[in-house]
Amino acid sequence: MIGGTRLRLAVGVWGVLVSQVFLYPGVEDIVVALGGGATVRAGMWFLVAEFAAFVAFASVWGAASDALGRRMPLAAAGAFGGAAGYLVLAATPAFGAPFAGVLVVRVVGGAATIGAFSLSITALADLAGGNGRNMGAAGIAIGLGAALGSVVGGRLADADPFYPVYAAAATLAAVGLLFLTVSEAEIDADPRRLGDALGGLRRQPALTVPYAFGFIDRMTAGFFALVGVFYFRTTFGLDAAGAGLALAAFFLPFALLQYPAGMLSDRIGRAIPVVAGSICYGLGIVAVGVAPVLWVAVAAMVAVGALGALVAPATMALVTDVATPETRGAALGGFNVFGSLGFLAGFLLGGLTTSTAGYLAAFLAVGLSEVAIALAAARAVWRLSGGSEERGRSVVRPAE
Repeated sequence: MIGGTRLRLAVGVWGVLVSQVFLYPGVEDIVVALGGGATVRAGMWFLVAEFAAFVAFASVWGAASDALGRRMPLAAAGAFGGAAGYLVLAATPAFGAPFAGVLVVRVVGGAATIGAFSLSITALADLAGGNGRNMGAAGIAIGLGAALGSVVGGRLADADPFYPVYAAAATLAAVGLLFLTVSEAEIDADPRRLGDALGGLRRQPALTVPYAFGFIDRMTAGFFALVGVFYFRTTFGLDAAGAGLALAAFFLPFALLQYPAGMLSDRIGRAIPVVAGSICYGLGIVAVGVAPVLWVAVAAMVAVGALGALVAPATMALVTDVATPETRGAALGGFNVFGSLGFLAGFLLGGLTTSTAGYLAAFLAVGLSEVAIALAAARAVWRLSGGSEERGRSVVRPAE
């Protein structure tokens, strides 16, 4: 049944995000235990290393699965590889590896993990039932995974810096086993040549519009994963568990509202959620940075999470609306490439701006970037949404 397959894939996406976010609240403590410094810049390079691999390998996994005509064996291999990467990471101090060696391990682990993440989302997009609904399922899995990972990861890091690393490895191993149980029967991935998949993607320049929004949206997420943690810990004196709860204030509404927001975009189109939602989302980020006290900052995080939930599934659904069925895997892989580039930009822009100009300047730079892309691309989104509306509805087939 399609519903059961959708649930398993969503649980897999959830597990990948849990494993990844386990490390975020205690990133400062983890980096120190691995031989790095207790600075924003050291944390920045620790996170950048993984996402550099995400950028390099997301489209490779997607296009390879398009060429093979199967998603789940490759997704399982990525999950198992990511689990092994975390175990090696935890062992690096025992071998006396320098911090540069730690970053190499992060690159290799990231190259594997992105396969599990990207292909599970692509498999969701391959299902019948509506692009908004399928991407809403992915979005709620991402949000709930990040919410749980931030809360539990903070608690684990306060107990021992390596506990989040071991937990991430165990979670990814479980995800790999889950993916091996997912049937390919409802996943519409026909075999084709690798060059055909990539060539079809190059012939669809309209994808650059949702890619641009995906880049900026993920940039804000990367910003919160790094600078947000340091901001809450240094400005308000929170420990890793407290910082994890502050991140959860964003991720929980982001998760719970994703699925209904995805279905809403199926009904009203993608333009309003993407354009109006992005403007309000960017202003909300600025509000977090100017909050005078902790409770105001946390309340702003809740509002930002709700607004992000409006934007994210509509943007991903717009990719699947525009892409042709034979290039859907490569198209979503490309979206994840731009998203990972956005994470990289969030780490780099946030880390460097914070180091040189302070937290307020960093929140302004990132929040106003979200507003700027919405204003600059509004006309293109309206035009593209109008053209893709019928295509989005045409793939809504009754579940069997």
